[in-house]
Amino acid sequence: MGGHETLVVGLGERSYDIRIGEGLLGRAGEHIAPLLQSPRVLIVTDSSVRDLHLATLQRALKAADISHQSFAVPAGEGSKSFAAFAKLCEDLLSEGIDRRTMLIALGGGVVGDLCGFAAAVLLRGIDFIQIPTTLLSQVDSSVGGKTGINSAHGKNLIGAFHQPRLVLADTSVLATLPKRQLLAGYAEIAKCGLLGDAAFFNWLEGHAHLLLEGDPDALRKAIRRACEMKAEIVAADEREAGRRQLLNLGHTFGHALEAECGYSDDLLHGEAVAIGMVLAFELSAQLGYCRPEDADRVRRHLAAVDLPTGFERLCARAWDPNRLIEHMRRDKKARGGQLVFVLAQAIGKAFTSDRVPEDEVERLLAERIAEAYEETATLMP
Repeated sequence: MGGHETLVVGLGERSYDIRIGEGLLGRAGEHIAPLLQSPRVLIVTDSSVRDLHLATLQRALKAADISHQSFAVPAGEGSKSFAAFAKLCEDLLSEGIDRRTMLIALGGGVVGDLCGFAAAVLLRGIDFIQIPTTLLSQVDSSVGGKTGINSAHGKNLIGAFHQPRLVLADTSVLATLPKRQLLAGYAEIAKCGLLGDAAFFNWLEGHAHLLLEGDPDALRKAIRRACEMKAEIVAADEREAGRRQLLNLGHTFGHALEAECGYSDDLLHGEAVAIGMVLAFELSAQLGYCRPEDADRVRRHLAAVDLPTGFERLCARAWDPNRLIEHMRRDKKARGGQLVFVLAQAIGKAFTSDRVPEDEVERLLAERIAEAYEETATLMP
């Protein structure tokens, strides 16, 4: 397998590398060994990734004389719960860990968030490494140190900022991803162009099909640019006091949709973000911040790659604008019950606002929900 590219998340003494390339999982031992305080790691994965990729990592660790044990949580968002978190912490503690022990998160965003949160709190903080195995986790959740679990009150409401020591993004493992998961990750790549790089979004419009067909060069370029943007933003605003909030484009709407779907496989995170980004641009146009043509362009591109852009695929449930707004009020980004949105002046020019009239949000949601039901009704035999 070929070489890799390295980006640095610049956080002073806590800086770390993001390494991107093919075959990194099979050489993980040589990348991890220099970071270890003792030659032992504990791997956290899930039941699906375990069957696909754990053996490759274990061989790489063995080749580097690193002893290892592994723990698998059930696959799916349900593992980001207090119950799963408590069990994982007790399992890890039962192995006699100390502050020199390294954890490895091998999996998608759920595993990364869960393992990272465990690393943040066990023994008041131990080191961990991210080996993301989904496109979404490679370009988003593995970078930046956000860790956590969900609550009945909302997504990621319990957690901590805890940066990894290293991120290994092996692009070759993406070949095992179902198309739907690949698309969910693509939504976060498109987000990077929409919030701050119009030229990158232009490139995606012409190359998305190659990326989604698994073209190694297109994948590597897209992952690198997304990680580059996130690394730069995190280095400037680690704890989301300002610029980092732009990375939440589409998420105020998206998290509300996920909550209403019970964080189930009915709607993946990336799918919710895709719908949320369309709604954010449409709200921006409705409020006069951007041209309606920009919102149309966002919708067209996401629809062209087969991501959902509205409620049309979700009409099996009854959608209520007011219930969605209630979910938004409980979102951790809300300030004193005031909704916070990432809006846009144009493609590549996003900004945050806590001055969006709630009735405008309700009007937009009501219109889009009604349109979706109408369209679904006309398609029925």
